[in-house]
Amino acid sequence: MAEVACDDRPLVFEDLVRWFEAGAKPKAAWRVGAEHEKFVFRLGSHAPVPYEPQGIKALLEGLARYGWAPVCEGENVIALERGAASVSLEPGGQFELSGAPLETIHDICEETGGHLQEVKVVADELGLGFLGLGFTPVWTREQVPMMPKGRYRIMRAYMPKVGGKGLDMMFRTCTVQANLDFGSEADMVAKFRTSLALQPIATALFANSPFKEGKPTGFVSARADVWTDTDPDRTGMLDFVFADGFGFETYANYALDVPMYFVKRDGRYIDVAGRSFRAFMKGELPELPGQKPTLKDWADHTTTLFPEVRLKQYLEMRGADSGPWSRLCALPALWTGVLYDGAALGAAWDLCKHWETADHERLREDVARLGLKAEVAGRAVQDVAKDMLAIAREGLKRRNRLSGGLVDESGYLAELDAIAETGVTPAERLLELYNGPWQGDASKVFEAFAY
Repeated sequence: MAEVACDDRPLVFEDLVRWFEAGAKPKAAWRVGAEHEKFVFRLGSHAPVPYEPQGIKALLEGLARYGWAPVCEGENVIALERGAASVSLEPGGQFELSGAPLETIHDICEETGGHLQEVKVVADELGLGFLGLGFTPVWTREQVPMMPKGRYRIMRAYMPKVGGKGLDMMFRTCTVQANLDFGSEADMVAKFRTSLALQPIATALFANSPFKEGKPTGFVSARADVWTDTDPDRTGMLDFVFADGFGFETYANYALDVPMYFVKRDGRYIDVAGRSFRAFMKGELPELPGQKPTLKDWADHTTTLFPEVRLKQYLEMRGADSGPWSRLCALPALWTGVLYDGAALGAAWDLCKHWETADHERLREDVARLGLKAEVAGRAVQDVAKDMLAIAREGLKRRNRLSGGLVDESGYLAELDAIAETGVTPAERLLELYNGPWQGDASKVFEAFAY
């Protein structure tokens, strides 16, 4: 049964607001969720991998030996579940772990490492490999197969109507993400504003996609550049988050005005791309005459918004390129240190609270091209990154979540510290290899940096 308002009446605006409010948790219950995507390729040829034969479907089925339960759409396995964690497919076969909400970064690293070990065993049997980059280095859009999920067919048809690079976003990008809780509306607002303003700093630290179709693009994060021309209705820096009076109601109104993609009924995706959720609440969708939404429809709709930070019943940090195993734990560590300690959150807001509206969008665009060499409000991004990391480190130390070896979580920032100290992004390291020992062959990245 679809979820409906508690008294079976049609949804009203207040129900939508309360859905966000229901995410608030006491601090003792705050958890961290980590997600990462990776490209799947054929060993030897470096070719992209179709759903079948001997492709993504076989990879999913092979993981069943580790206790993963299949999630099917029709006859196709399109995801796996194990406890609160899941493995899912992005449109071009990018393989994603959506981890369980966990207490510490130590737990996240253990979960991530276990997942990578499992998928490597199965992938080796199939002759497949995995690569963590923000944008596929050599494949054309036409080479990348589409996974058999109904919502992706709808998105593929709609994307070219609203932006020039939406199909690249779908088929040729990978990200690493962290999901964090909030305690109240005021806490959500403080965390949303701070993390949204500083999201481009994370983009610079994790910039790891300098290539497109075998050549340098002029960007250190081709993935971040793609997001600047995907769909202005559902992407960007959300200026209203920084305005007085921002709260759950403001975000709910924003979400209502973002055009829909689909409605799911009886396991089937109904194409309503471009339609209004407001019209849906009035029963005025031509595709579903007289039908009104459930809270499940609202939850589904919120997943089709793609700002740099996204509010659901938690906050999602969405601004970082995927990368090697060593950096997959660094992103949740960074944001946990900044957002889960009160003093750190205040200090982080002090870094960016004076930035103007124009600074936010300009910074988002500049870091895609310049990385840590960009500037914001008269400061080098490299210096802001150093300050942000110092704040995060102290926040993690005060959290004092120790592993068995009595080590706190701040050690997971070490690789980011090195990047900030040198000012050289991972993308620029790749370009050094491309212009040096790789002799202009970007495909060497599949051998040098595969998991």
